[in-house]
Amino acid sequence: MAPPKTNNRNTGRRKKSPSNLLESLLDKYVNLNFLKYLIFEPAAIPIIAILIVMTEAFINMLVIHRVPYTEIDWIAYMQECEGFLNGTTNYALLRGDTGPLVYPAGFVYIYSALYYITGHGSNIRMGQYIFAGIYLLQMWLVLRLYAKSRKVPPYVLVLSAFTSYRIHSIYILRLFNDPVAILLLYVAINLFLDHRWTLGSVFYSLAVGVKMNILLFAPALLLFYLANLGVAKTLMQLSVCAATQLILGAPFLLTYPLEYLRGSFDLGRVFEHKWTVNYRFLSKAFFEDRKFHISLLFMHLLLLLYFAKPTWTFFKSYVRLRELQKQLQPQLARKNLEQQANIKAKKLQRNEQPQPEKEEQFSNDQKTFLKTLEKSLQKASGQKAPQQIAPAPTQESAERYGIHFDQCTQLALLPFFLCNFIGVACARSLHYQFYVWYFHSLPYLVWYTPFSLGVRYLILGIIEYCWNTYPSTHVSSVALHLCHLLLLVGVGRQFFKTVRLNTVVNKQTANMNKQNGQQTPTTLTAKKTQ
Repeated sequence: MAPPKTNNRNTGRRKKSPSNLLESLLDKYVNLNFLKYLIFEPAAIPIIAILIVMTEAFINMLVIHRVPYTEIDWIAYMQECEGFLNGTTNYALLRGDTGPLVYPAGFVYIYSALYYITGHGSNIRMGQYIFAGIYLLQMWLVLRLYAKSRKVPPYVLVLSAFTSYRIHSIYILRLFNDPVAILLLYVAINLFLDHRWTLGSVFYSLAVGVKMNILLFAPALLLFYLANLGVAKTLMQLSVCAATQLILGAPFLLTYPLEYLRGSFDLGRVFEHKWTVNYRFLSKAFFEDRKFHISLLFMHLLLLLYFAKPTWTFFKSYVRLRELQKQLQPQLARKNLEQQANIKAKKLQRNEQPQPEKEEQFSNDQKTFLKTLEKSLQKASGQKAPQQIAPAPTQESAERYGIHFDQCTQLALLPFFLCNFIGVACARSLHYQFYVWYFHSLPYLVWYTPFSLGVRYLILGIIEYCWNTYPSTHVSSVALHLCHLLLLVGVGRQFFKTVRLNTVVNKQTANMNKQNGQQTPTTLTAKKTQ
């Protein structure tokens, strides 16, 4: 959706002087309509993203210089990497003050680099600057996805970014490895949506090589591979992921392979009850009971299976729309260039009173098809009114056609975010740094639910409260589970409703085409009009 335009009373005059140009810009952008556009219209996110990143840079510097740094794991990270840098490749011997090394090799390499950059870990301020850069880069990558999908209003992203104390703390006051893994993940998702599959697979595997929680996205990624690439190419991408892990772990796998696998990919590791955010209301004995862990894993798998079919439907719809984009966009671009050339020609010949010429235009059927397709994309985004494909024509402008095909990104993002959210909701334990695992996807998930604005704000607010309650309490833990359950039910209802509507629309379209003996146009051809 283009920024709102104000009426121009002097359409027949040329504005040559700088003062008139300034007045025109002020009239167009300094008004209540444009302010509303920036606040409420998802199409304005590219503009707002610049403001968010710039403001976040200032906030991060302010926090670094005004809020005291708190030591939790940084020294232990440095001790673990120091052992590796001294030549130890036996994971059983790599330890820090907080215990043995439990992260894969990618973590070791990244924090070994930080070890040297920060003067053997002593220059904490330098580390904070680096993590501020990680924060800003990740914010840009997340906002790029939101801008493509046009799902969430800009003001929601502004409030979410600026008001989360815990997220700023995780990045620049704690220097945890979770932000590094999540940064690499969002690089991978952006690459996948740009159809840069191999590079995306490399970055996804690098993210797993920093921390295992990235595997929570793996079920959705597998279906995304299959829907887009087919079985053979999916196996190729899985081979890229595996090869990346082998390369990362080579120094350890070639010397002490069992110790490396047990240490870095320990799925049975027991978490300490004193750090849990989500299960404070359980007794320590029950929290550490293996039967409890197995029941959570079983619930996790059941939910993944339950959402597998609609996820596949979403991904296949995404693929079909991308194929349609390949067919339509070149023709749309060509027609718009022709229209622009006609406008320039008319301006040059305005005083010569030329004979009317025949122009190539879209037929009524083609216009109807484009408008129907745009309306369906708008409906998927949850907006009340569809975008206009063509602006109201004036005497000096021709119709311009365009469809924001990137809006179909919604069909890819939702299954990814939901798959990860299910893993977080079924986690055996959540520690405070784990908030970053799903924080950036929460506005998207909440805005996909059918709930009222008040309920949406309440869910986001209570989740933020729970993660900022230290130490966690029975109330905060129960509230977090209730919010997770409410969010899962809301997203699930809308998820399946969308799939059912898609099935009904497809059947109706097929029946109409069969009755009319027509097919839905997938290509655009020019038609002469008198």
